Amino acid sequence: MSAGEVKKEEPQFIFHTYALCKFTDMPDEMKQEAMETCSTAAEKYAEDYEQAARMIKESLDKRFGTPFQVIVGESYACAITHQENTLLYMFTGGNIAILVWRTVSQYK
Repeated sequence: MSAGEVKKEEPQFIFHTYALCKFTDMPDEMKQEAMETCSTAAEKYAEDYEQAARMIKESLDKRFGTPFQVIVGESYACAITHQENTLLYMFTGGNIAILVWRTVSQYK
């Protein structure tokens, strides 16, 4: 490299081989089960995020009651309103983001 050249820094990407919880307000028991369900679905349907989201939703609806909403993908942004103690935002398989929350089933 000559005196006038500037070395361009390459961005360093971090890939996690384990499930990484970025944010949650779920109770511990619910969080652990939701994270296990999400990781299993992401591994089983690695090429089909729609099927992974469907599996997660159906499993959480059965276990904790309806209506859960699920987003699975690699690059997205969102703004949501959720029921307290039902939000989970995590990463699994390196770069797969999973967002799970429960909406209010009845308005009073």
